[in-house]
Amino acid sequence: MSIIELRDASKNYHIGEIETRALDGVSLTVEAGEFTALVGPSGSGKTTMLPAEIIGCLDKPDRGLVLINGQDVTRLNANRRADLRREVIGFIFQFFALVPVLDAYENVELPLLLNGVNAKERRTRALEMLDAVGLSDRVHHRPDQLSGGQQQRVAIARALAPRPLMVLADEPTANLDTANGEQAMEIMKRLNEQTGTAFIFATHDPRVMSFARRTVKMLDGRIVENSVENGAGH
Repeated sequence: MSIIELRDASKNYHIGEIETRALDGVSLTVEAGEFTALVGPSGSGKTTMLPAEIIGCLDKPDRGLVLINGQDVTRLNANRRADLRREVIGFIFQFFALVPVLDAYENVELPLLLNGVNAKERRTRALEMLDAVGLSDRVHHRPDQLSGGQQQRVAIARALAPRPLMVLADEPTANLDTANGEQAMEIMKRLNEQTGTAFIFATHDPRVMSFARRTVKMLDGRIVENSVENGAGH
């Protein structure tokens, strides 16, 4: 089942008199359960397409069609796009984006609270996800009491707690050392296999690419290569 479909999507930005085409007629389909890396140099369009704008439902393309879980994003206003984000998409960010005054449990619980999940179910899901990322002993630690690798694991648990159809991850290993970066990828791959949630990464990190089962390469706002790895690494 397709959860993402882009058809001839284009997006331009204007800075003063200068126009930059971030996406140039991109067509792409992502199926449920994928573990896909969207790669390319800075300015290639991968961040515009993934977490920052189009697939993340924060904006609409100037031209083309974008379907997320069967809904045409180009026909939705900002409020409906926000609803769709909350219902079907989890986010993992380069700088973790945890709420500093909340402990690990409260950070993971937060999206469930916003989604109206009842207290008993919130507790069950939050504790299950913290256990799944190996942080059962850090439930009541705030972000400043956790290492960078532990903070990213809290972010992974938070993204998956609402049980989204997909998780969008923007450079998820960029602020982690080699060991913690690989541990984060191992955890995400395991949870992808266990839950069936699709993971799509915007990255230039070879470590992330080595885990991906599919690699989509972008350059100058276009897809230049789309390859599926047979028996991807790790």
